[in-house]
Amino acid sequence: MPDVPADIFTEPDPSPDGLANLGPLRPLAGLWQGDGGTDVSPKAPGPQTKRFTERLQMAVIAPQTNGPQLFHGLRDHIHINDPDGAITFHDQVGYSLWEPGAGMILQSVTIPRGQALRAIGSAPRDDRNFSVMATRGETTSGIVSNPFLDEAFRTGHYSCAVTIHDNDSWSYEIHTHLKVKGHPGVFDHHDINTLRRIGPAVENPLEQIVRQGAAKG
Repeated sequence: MPDVPADIFTEPDPSPDGLANLGPLRPLAGLWQGDGGTDVSPKAPGPQTKRFTERLQMAVIAPQTNGPQLFHGLRDHIHINDPDGAITFHDQVGYSLWEPGAGMILQSVTIPRGQALRAIGSAPRDDRNFSVMATRGETTSGIVSNPFLDEAFRTGHYSCAVTIHDNDSWSYEIHTHLKVKGHPGVFDHHDINTLRRIGPAVENPLEQIVRQGAAKG
């Protein structure tokens, strides 16, 4: 992690063009569909493998600052159904952020089952393979769960690896290590999918305003 500067208050004057400054996250901006996902989850009889279809919107946000720290990023919304679309078994919102000064990637995830996490990784600007990780109990890249989940399906570790492909698609592999109450060992709950673009990247509202002003001027 970078050293904290002596001046923790002065903010930079970032470019409003969030899309151009996303670094390794740039190829992920847009609307995506993946129909060949696989989920392996714990059930009473044993591991269950399910197929799923997924739609993911990753929308460019305006630059964000914490004093001298600067982030460019995406606002994420994932919606996952079984292949026939009848059952929604996962919904997720969050942010994917890149800090160019430190080469740091942050992923924040919130799911409506009472769970949230912050995962951290690193990647240079043009990296096409990167990953983030979170561990329960950490204060900068941790995992929090509602009391039932923390007792019955405790998440100890999370990792997400992303691979950018050349055909306007990308893949991910997620591993969530669970301690399931009454079962020995650690269960590797994992998901994989490949997503293909179905909608373009959209500029953040600030950049749209700047461009409109330039056009009028």
